[in-house]
Amino acid sequence: MAKSLPEIPNASMADIAFLLLTFFLVTTTMPNDKGLSMQLPPPPEAQPPEDIKIQERNMFKIQVNSSDALLVEGEPMEDVSGLKDMIKKFILNNGADPTSSDSPEKAIVSFKTDRGTTHKRFVEILDIMQAAYYDIYADQAGVTNDEFRKIASDLNDPENKRLYDKGREGIPMAISIAEPTKVGN
Repeated sequence: MAKSLPEIPNASMADIAFLLLTFFLVTTTMPNDKGLSMQLPPPPEAQPPEDIKIQERNMFKIQVNSSDALLVEGEPMEDVSGLKDMIKKFILNNGADPTSSDSPEKAIVSFKTDRGTTHKRFVEILDIMQAAYYDIYADQAGVTNDEFRKIASDLNDPENKRLYDKGREGIPMAISIAEPTKVGN
């Protein structure tokens, strides 16, 4: 007669599998989602807002089509290297140029894309627009752009809060991101 093999108990297998599953769920770290950090406007009130009349000269228009081609103030622009300086000049015009903004408080940088615009191009242009504002804020606060960004990330320190407020005084970051149009329109 052949020797019978001893039977392996299966009852504890489910418990061990459950413990291993629980262990890995608890100890696994999930990567943080990345995104664009922006301060959004407050939620709309119950009544619709009034129509606000904005003079054309106070609006700096940037458009990107579905081929990622850039149109700035109605003119095609191949290289984005000069865009930040154009935005800064527009914001800080203070009425000197009759075709540019009346004052930094009234200056609005408008950004419109097609639905076919690539994410990379969208983020590139948005970064340039925000960098222009941060350059202005840093100049007003008397620090470098990198120093101002560090200051903005730690507003619990009273000195940082003072420099941050000094930099942003009188110049709101007025970036308007318009609803994208359909591809090709």
